[in-house]
Amino acid sequence: MAWEMRGRHGPYYTRSRKVGGRVIREYVGGGPLGQLAARMDAEERAERHAKAEELRAELARLDELGDITDAVCKMADGLLRTTLEAAGYHQHKRGEWRRRREKRTTAGKQCE
Repeated sequence: MAWEMRGRHGPYYTRSRKVGGRVIREYVGGGPLGQLAARMDAEERAERHAKAEELRAELARLDELGDITDAVCKMADGLLRTTLEAAGYHQHKRGEWRRRREKRTTAGKQCE
């Protein structure tokens, strides 16, 4: 989207766009028609930038919520681990939680 001078006839407004991987310049016009097209393109560009900024802000907010959620999950895991270990459980091969076996006694003596 640019104004360019060609020859001695005033400025012309052109648009560039990609078609099939190639950049195509589209002649729009000069004078009032070119000014109108330039204003419309500028408004579309401003809208795209505003939407992109809103999206960035939303992604930042969601990222922050994800960090908070991760922190809460870590605290809950720590609390669960502490509670289960205090109740006599252990985590078997980093998997399921199992209750520790009681040591057996024979004739009043403890076996190891």
